[in-house]
Amino acid sequence: MELTDWIVILAVALIAIAFRCARTPAGWARENRARRLAGTRMLVLAACSVWAALLILARCVFALDGLLGLRPTLYQVLVVVAVLLACACYWSVRGRQLLKSRRLFASC
Repeated sequence: MELTDWIVILAVALIAIAFRCARTPAGWARENRARRLAGTRMLVLAACSVWAALLILARCVFALDGLLGLRPTLYQVLVVVAVLLACACYWSVRGRQLLKSRRLFASC
């Protein structure tokens, strides 16, 4: 896949997140809007992190020539991809928690 295909995939993912998270009721308080904005930001970070991990995996492992002549070892590539995917999982979970509405009366 060419780099332009990767950029189009990222743009589609970010637009989907923007449309999904843009629905904010007008009567919401300022703190709920801030939570929603933070949740949206974390989902965008998660999408960018997954995109970067897949791009690194495709370009470094499956490409015949490395990036600018550099050939990282398979172990180095997998460590970077694992770290990016772990960050994406964390941001995705936290972002979804922030997008949920707060409960008024929670039984703890």
